Amino acid sequence: MMDLQGKKTRLKVSLIVSDLSKAGAGRWEGGGVRSFLLAQALQKLQYEVEIAGFVFGNEEEVIFDAKIATVCVTGKNYPQFVKSADNLLKKIDGDIIYAMRPKPTSFGLSLLKKLQNRRPVILDIDDWELSWYGGDAWQYRPSLKQLARDILKRDGALRYPDHPLYLKWMENWVSRADAITTHTQFLKERFGGICVPNGKDTSLFDPSRYDPEVSRAQYGLAGYRIIMFPGAPRPYKGIEDVLMALDILNEPDLKLVIVGGSPYDDYDDRLIEKWGRWIVKLPKYPVAVMPSVVAAAHIVVVPQRDTPAALAQFPLKLTDGMAMAKPVLATRVGDIPEILGGTGYLVDPSCPEQIADQINWIFRNIEAANYQGMKARERCVERYSVEAMAAILSDLIQRL
Repeated sequence: MMDLQGKKTRLKVSLIVSDLSKAGAGRWEGGGVRSFLLAQALQKLQYEVEIAGFVFGNEEEVIFDAKIATVCVTGKNYPQFVKSADNLLKKIDGDIIYAMRPKPTSFGLSLLKKLQNRRPVILDIDDWELSWYGGDAWQYRPSLKQLARDILKRDGALRYPDHPLYLKWMENWVSRADAITTHTQFLKERFGGICVPNGKDTSLFDPSRYDPEVSRAQYGLAGYRIIMFPGAPRPYKGIEDVLMALDILNEPDLKLVIVGGSPYDDYDDRLIEKWGRWIVKLPKYPVAVMPSVVAAAHIVVVPQRDTPAALAQFPLKLTDGMAMAKPVLATRVGDIPEILGGTGYLVDPSCPEQIADQINWIFRNIEAANYQGMKARERCVERYSVEAMAAILSDLIQRL
């Protein structure tokens, strides 16, 4: 926003993302991850929005959302990262800086921009980064020899800009943000701030626009009872518990459909090697296509295990299923019971027997389960739409 005769007339928000590659924020084409959802909500408030970030690795693997301006800079490890950071800082010109996660490559960069031009910084925390390394118990205590290796070797650990040591330092700087947004009670209790839920484009994810039987035929799922996990499997997400439940039920027309798969490792392949008879793996689809994919499901499963990583998360798969009026089968972990608000089916974490019983009950009472799915959609539209996100962000930015 500039003076009356300036070129800009709208407030501009720059969202800073650590990694825009397919392994990072770009892993869902069309913008299905948190940074793109926030950008969509800000656009609904008539703000000018850009997403800026680094690309580590292959620059051809960047995914863009055509509706959101995107600024990319090639990311390098230290010491070259200093130049990468300087290049990106020069390109960021928002009136408000919105950092995605307390990482050096996002929040650290945003604090530097604040020092340069006094722009207010909002920090969004949608994950507990240290949970991947053992949480508060993690410590970096190298020998002198190991420290020298980590610093001096070309592939030394401390040359990585988001090494857990730096993540730990960043947590100590969270209070330097002008405002903090989170999306779970766990993160709010740990870092403060206000909750901005993961919204869904409920006009796109609208079950009235899709025929489940047509979708099942389109994706090669006709004739099966479909239990769908529309996301990236990880051990803490409990997919193995669902597969063990299918072993218990042992009904050949039941299939677990995994959409997209893991961009991180070979975990999908290991699941298929052990439980291949139950698994159908579909490729990754753009967000605009995902509603027709989810329409093919009879049940959407979110079987999170009780781990620090799961406690910190607001699974986007929940709102996929809720928005599409599907029966959602999930575990009593973190905020999941509150998000569903009695409109889904809950079991204890890491309990395949309970999952099996609940799958059996849902298919025996499919009409009642589908009605519950309709109530879930109503709740999603009211509380977890992009419009609901926008309303909270509007109040926050006005206070800034």
